[in-house]
Amino acid sequence: MSIPRTIEWVDGKVRILNQLKLPHKVEYIETDDYRRVARAIKDMEIRGAPAIGIAAAMALALATREIRTVHLEEAIKILEEAASVLSSTRPTAVNLFWAIERVKKRAMRATTVDELVEAVVDEALKIWKEDEEVNRKMGEIGEKLLEDGDTVITICNAGSLATGYYGTATAPIYTAVEKGKSIEVIVMETRPYLQGARLTAFELSRAGIPVKIVTDNSIGILTMKEKVDIAFVGADRITRDGYLVNKIGTYLLALVCKERGIPFYPVAPTSTLDIKRGIEDIVIEKRPGKEVIYIYGHRIAPEGVDAIYYAFDITPPNLITGIITERGILYPPIHKAIKKLVSNRD
Repeated sequence: MSIPRTIEWVDGKVRILNQLKLPHKVEYIETDDYRRVARAIKDMEIRGAPAIGIAAAMALALATREIRTVHLEEAIKILEEAASVLSSTRPTAVNLFWAIERVKKRAMRATTVDELVEAVVDEALKIWKEDEEVNRKMGEIGEKLLEDGDTVITICNAGSLATGYYGTATAPIYTAVEKGKSIEVIVMETRPYLQGARLTAFELSRAGIPVKIVTDNSIGILTMKEKVDIAFVGADRITRDGYLVNKIGTYLLALVCKERGIPFYPVAPTSTLDIKRGIEDIVIEKRPGKEVIYIYGHRIAPEGVDAIYYAFDITPPNLITGIITERGILYPPIHKAIKKLVSNRD
């Protein structure tokens, strides 16, 4: 299978596949400036919770190249300034903040500027490599839920393009196909950025996996008339009380799956678990209305009309069959399963 990569560290620079150009153009952004990476995150040239975290970590590695001092306190200040810029890019995906804090924690153990620079770069690359390893583990676990001939439904892009490699929601699919199973995928187009139609369909077709696109508002009739065996979705954040924060439309898919008796599984690394916050503490990103009323630069609504665009929605735990992580599947009651997993980890 030919699965595309969305982000790489190449000769001291960050190389990002510009997802705003897909599927019509394969264009890469290559930079040694952490501010350019921050802009790529904010403008959604790179998106997907794990990929955002990796990008932020790599951006901090780039920031160390601006250090021209031998004083550790000044070097830490430069790193903190970069972290502040990166933290302001997207408010909802927990991996962004997790990665920044992990890199900073490693940096704070340094006793010299040289140690700090080496530690930041090393930790960023570890986060990148670990992400692929974790995704493959989730693929192995989730693949067991798939039978030969199954049809999977998904939303947005929680594939290789949203991660370091292999994807989260797509990982069980890729693993099943590698093991010889015949799997088909239905992907919701995912308005307004069309990540499902543009990105998931792009990477699955590149991998030779049969994929069809459906409009977001057709999933009710679709599950009545077409064969749909299971739903795999990604996660931008899972709260300590078991609520799933993911791309807008996920909640509606979960409701339909519950009504139709279709298993609904978020696939998420444990880094996406926000054990410090409940659902009442989460900020749901509200993006500009122009992102809804313009498609590829063309206005589709009358002049003077604006739009409301929440980029994410919230799926309550009673709609979740189980959460696939690299450490196993968390089954209901979800909040207790999360607490147990965290306790065992600690």
